[in-house]
Amino acid sequence: MSDKTGMAPIRDAAATGVLSIDAMGGDLGPEAVVSGLALAVKKIPAIRFIVHGDKPTLDALIAKRRGLSDHCTVRHADDIVAMTDKPSQVLRTGRDTSMWSAVEAVKSGEATVCVSCGNTGALMAVSTIRLRKLPGVNRPAIAILWPSRNPSGFNVMLDVGADIRADAEDLVQYALMGMSYARNGLGLDRPRVGLLNVGTEENKGRTELKDAHDRIEKVAVDNGFDFVGFVEGGDIPGDRVDVIVTDGFTGNVALKTGEGTARFVRDMLAEAFRATPLSKVAALLAMSSLKRLSRRIDPRRVNGGVFLGLNGTVVKSHGSADETGIAAAVGLAWNLSEAGFSERLKARVAAATATLEQTAPEAET
Repeated sequence: MSDKTGMAPIRDAAATGVLSIDAMGGDLGPEAVVSGLALAVKKIPAIRFIVHGDKPTLDALIAKRRGLSDHCTVRHADDIVAMTDKPSQVLRTGRDTSMWSAVEAVKSGEATVCVSCGNTGALMAVSTIRLRKLPGVNRPAIAILWPSRNPSGFNVMLDVGADIRADAEDLVQYALMGMSYARNGLGLDRPRVGLLNVGTEENKGRTELKDAHDRIEKVAVDNGFDFVGFVEGGDIPGDRVDVIVTDGFTGNVALKTGEGTARFVRDMLAEAFRATPLSKVAALLAMSSLKRLSRRIDPRRVNGGVFLGLNGTVVKSHGSADETGIAAAVGLAWNLSEAGFSERLKARVAAATATLEQTAPEAET
């Protein structure tokens, strides 16, 4: 808990629950970020932040929210990563940006998780360079929570855009990392993992998918998850699996399609209920049900893609996130921090490396 004297000195991130926040990267600016932090503090009073960006601006915004300064240490950064900046440009000239500073706080051990609304490509590049990939991981992945019919209310899907490519070994690593995320993020003792394909039959799909199918099946038992085989697009919001594994190209298309469909359904329902006086009455009668539906398909509730496969945890919020979305991303970061997710994932990948080598095609000949 915070006291009235201000934030305690940051020494042990695991003990103090510190999150590192890039406050300057979102489309709505630092005001939305600070509002989201204030909303998160109301739900999680023990939370602490290192907030990176223009200090005078952030100090003024934080001071407007009663008690928030007790939870924040502001770290000045002169520059901002724009949404139009190329990742290579940021790696060359971005050391003075709020994004770089936020990632650096995780690298130094001052914070357990970094949260940013900024440029996804730049954030992945900076995170990969500064935090480095875990031994045994070829390509990091971005995992998101997808609303589903499962008791938890969500499925995990990865990759959704870290890298458009993925060979069989990458897909096996994604399965292991996604399983670990589901176990620690959703509290599932034995997650069910599926591999996204154009059909559920084992003879369908590209060569790398068939190869990955066989290798994931072999590592499932020793790594504590159930492999259900191939799944289709209709299973993404279903209750057949807990983790959906795919390449970044397919995953990103599915993610953007799902978000667009949710907005379309919400807009069409609103238009239909405004069409006639009778439909307006029907809308009033169905108001509680409509609110429940709106919450279920609201993308702000599941805002936050997690970068997996790095020596540290990074949560990427939507660039257009408002205070509700920011608070959701911060809540996700807090849950992962409290679960010791980074260390658990590191141990899981290390333990699975030998198994992955054994399932390589060379080992089968």
